[in-house]
Amino acid sequence: MKKIYIERQEKLLRVAIKENDKLIECFTEEENDKPMVGQIYLGKVDHIVNGLKCAFIDVGSNRNCFMYLDNRFKNTDLKKGEYVLVEVIKEDLGNKGAKVTNAVSLPGRYCVLETFDTKINISKKITDENIKSNLEENIIKPSDIGITIRTAGAEADISLINNEIAGLYEKYKQILNTAKYSTNPRLLFSDEGIIDNVLRDNAGDVSCITVNNADDFQHIKEYISDKKDITSEIKLYDDKIDLFFYYGIEKEILLLRNNRVYLSCGGYIIIEKTEAMYVIDVNSGKNIKNSNIEQTSYKTNMEAAKVIAQQIILRNLSGIILIDFIDTEKTSMKNEILAVLKSGFEKDKNKTVIYPFTELNLVQIARRRHGRTIYNYLEEECSSC
Repeated sequence: MKKIYIERQEKLLRVAIKENDKLIECFTEEENDKPMVGQIYLGKVDHIVNGLKCAFIDVGSNRNCFMYLDNRFKNTDLKKGEYVLVEVIKEDLGNKGAKVTNAVSLPGRYCVLETFDTKINISKKITDENIKSNLEENIIKPSDIGITIRTAGAEADISLINNEIAGLYEKYKQILNTAKYSTNPRLLFSDEGIIDNVLRDNAGDVSCITVNNADDFQHIKEYISDKKDITSEIKLYDDKIDLFFYYGIEKEILLLRNNRVYLSCGGYIIIEKTEAMYVIDVNSGKNIKNSNIEQTSYKTNMEAAKVIAQQIILRNLSGIILIDFIDTEKTSMKNEILAVLKSGFEKDKNKTVIYPFTELNLVQIARRRHGRTIYNYLEEECSSC
């Protein structure tokens, strides 16, 4: 079972997830006025760049957001000065503003309310036809919205799902009502950020949630009060020692500053960031027990594939990731390495695509960006350089 630790400091919120007493995920959120993922704004079209098929949207922050124009989203007819309801899907990064979409959605634990269509969609991870039929026949939803049933919905009672839909729809109506009477770009909706995201995605198999803030403690209690599938114990930590330091999480996070990660077989991986991508190199190191070079590379690559998946999720690496495994010629061994790598992302909430080995024995990964990497909070730019 997993354990969740939530530490709120001045203008900084951190959430750590441990499994078998080992840190597997870490999320950090700063308190500022920048658009955050999941927030919904009333935006105003500032200008349109037809060559890029992109509109720049003023949402009331100090930097415009951008939105791709596509027939699929029925937004190609937008005009300068027009108001539009948008949801933040990527935070700003560097000189690039936040990315928004007019396909607004509101997530719950069991389902997601969607405004772009009026269908009932079911998660691809729900494969039982009886469960799918039961959901399609018994879901009650308003006619002007769509609903996507999440994986957790397969185990939930229909009444819980319908209650959640009703609650999400009430929020949606409040958002529309506020937008209707607003004359300037503004924030219309924001939940509890990473706390709600982590609870939605993980609380079902968590034994204990420990927090150091009384308001967060109360919010979590209220959140799980009507969810029978969440049986987590909630603890309020009030010691003088920082929560992350007390539970050894701070030490584990600081280790992520190292770009070298050692494997139990004696090998190691090196993680480097370039301007365009992340590059991960696999080395055999001290793994020289086997006289057979092929077996040495196979064992190192197999363990490296497992650790690489863990490190990508833990460090929240995204974009293009290039892995240089130790050269191996056998197709069967390459397929096994890819299978281990893919299995490491099975529970990953970010969309991740893993491509086959190239002719140069490289593996490419494309992972959707959601939030900032751990380096954004561990490092700062050198003022001299």
